[in-house]
Amino acid sequence: MPPRFGTSGLRGLVVELTEDVVTAHVQAFAASCDLGHALWIGEDLRPSSPSIAAMVEAAALDVGQDVVRVGAVPTPALALGAQAAQAGAIMITGSHIPSDRNGLKFYTPQGEISKADEMQITAALGQTVPAVPRGTVQRNERVGAEYIARYVMAYAGTLTGRRIGLYAHSSVGRDPLMAILRGCGASVVELGRSDTFIPVDTEAVSDEMREMLKAWSKEHDLHAIVSTDGDADRPLLADEAGQVVPGDVLGQITSDALGAEAVVTPISSNSAVMEKGFATVMRTRIGSPYVIAAMEQAGGKVCGYEANGGFLLGFDAKGPRGRIAPLVTRDAVLPILAVLAEAGAGKVSTRVAEEPARFTAADRLQNLPEEAMRALVAELGADASARAAFLEHLGAKEAECDLTDGVRMRTRDGRVFHVRPSGNAPELRLYVEAGGRAEAAQALDRGLAILRERVGQLTF
Repeated sequence: MPPRFGTSGLRGLVVELTEDVVTAHVQAFAASCDLGHALWIGEDLRPSSPSIAAMVEAAALDVGQDVVRVGAVPTPALALGAQAAQAGAIMITGSHIPSDRNGLKFYTPQGEISKADEMQITAALGQTVPAVPRGTVQRNERVGAEYIARYVMAYAGTLTGRRIGLYAHSSVGRDPLMAILRGCGASVVELGRSDTFIPVDTEAVSDEMREMLKAWSKEHDLHAIVSTDGDADRPLLADEAGQVVPGDVLGQITSDALGAEAVVTPISSNSAVMEKGFATVMRTRIGSPYVIAAMEQAGGKVCGYEANGGFLLGFDAKGPRGRIAPLVTRDAVLPILAVLAEAGAGKVSTRVAEEPARFTAADRLQNLPEEAMRALVAELGADASARAAFLEHLGAKEAECDLTDGVRMRTRDGRVFHVRPSGNAPELRLYVEAGGRAEAAQALDRGLAILRERVGQLTF
């Protein structure tokens, strides 16, 4: 399918992100949104990112836009630096999806673009570009260091005595995260650095990766293992046994640790947040633009997080050693540090066990026919008998159905099955919630098998 806006930015196959397509979107962005003093450009480590970054630069210069190139940096580091400079930004990244795909994430000086901004960009595509003096190019090599300092100043010394594994793989955030962990006092063991791009989806951790994390934890006698996705805006944290802590649980703990009074999270997140005692909990559609819009509505001491673990800080918070300024875009480092600091000298698993006993599991079916996938979700949403047939295979009956984003079925025995097409790739996601970890995992496997069979039965 051609490049299009999904839950967060423009995504598509690399072969379809042609110079014409990239140029049209960059120039539509410049024409329809305030870019402040300049356009900052960052990139992840997938092979196609440098060439796409060059396309973005050329397109911006051609419409008279000054450009600041910051190189390979985490997405939240780019957003932080550009916001401080009152500049717009574009991050070239496909996030967690395979390297045959890539994308653009857009930021105004106020932060990540909204759905309204997306509509304005789309409407401006193809407009005539007036002749203007060409823009200028500068380089900024301080972005990574400023991002590292943000967290070391807030959490210095809190990880002293901790032995932390860092699954480096091909994440653009691997070296900054290494520096942050060491700056906070940890002894760090680097694991699995790769020169070949590896798509790490923190919301759908494969069985192979889970076994790898457990083996590393045992081999190196680690207190925890940490990692991020490709552009370092989604965290991965495994406890001392290599057991992955779900991203929404990281969000619950981090919000609590920072003293948030209002929490915003998508409908796909663990419902245990409702039992945490926050003054306000708002549930949204899936995607950071929806979370950001609700955070603006809530105001005050508000945090946001997604099921993938990406954390958004909406107020001037206090870390154990210092202030943490707001950053209203997905970030991976804050939830990692906050949960490790909360665990203290004890076990990460012990701190996680203090959370309400609701367990989530999520995975996806990949490379599905687009029409069949969306037809199945539409059928489940519109037809109670279709939902009943799906749940019957899982030994469940529907208690209520929420169509906020996809089809979220709560069953009479208290489980949740949430079916939703991905906004970024031809994938069908299933989120499961249950009262036990094993129960959630088993229901996930069975649910995915049923969905795969049902999609296969649909023909167009």
